[in-house]
Amino acid sequence: PDAQVFADLDATVAFAKASGKANTAKLGVVGYCYGGRIVWLYAAHNPAVKAGVAYYGLLAGMKSDIKAQDPIDVGATLKTPVLGLYASKDAYIPNDVVEAMRGALAKGGSGSEIVVFPGVDHGFNADYRPTYDAGAAKYAQELANDWFKDRGV
Repeated sequence: PDAQVFADLDATVAFAKASGKANTAKLGVVGYCYGGRIVWLYAAHNPAVKAGVAYYGLLAGMKSDIKAQDPIDVGATLKTPVLGLYASKDAYIPNDVVEAMRGALAKGGSGSEIVVFPGVDHGFNADYRPTYDAGAAKYAQELANDWFKDRGV
């Protein structure tokens, strides 16, 4: 359940802070696929998150009794800037859903952005998958690094 994932992440942040080895004032979150979905939702859940990067996280269609919201539901009210990295040939996340998320984000003031990589498919950053694209993965990593750096993470 999403509530359990949020509780686990909250506990991880608390542990890191208590260890004295992490600067949680510069808290960022990154995730891939399911984790990319969680980035959007956790950024809405935890106001201490300064920035996030979501690699091809599902944006809609996941609601259930254990998943109360989809990322598209929080797009307009999101406060934390999230960079969404998506694939133009992704059958799991159709382009019209990505555009609907852009529309939701435009209604808010989070400063979130979505980049769609042309000609690549879901999992373009996973080097163990047949959809891996080294050029897209490298560029996505550069965008993610810059996103965090520009936001003090």
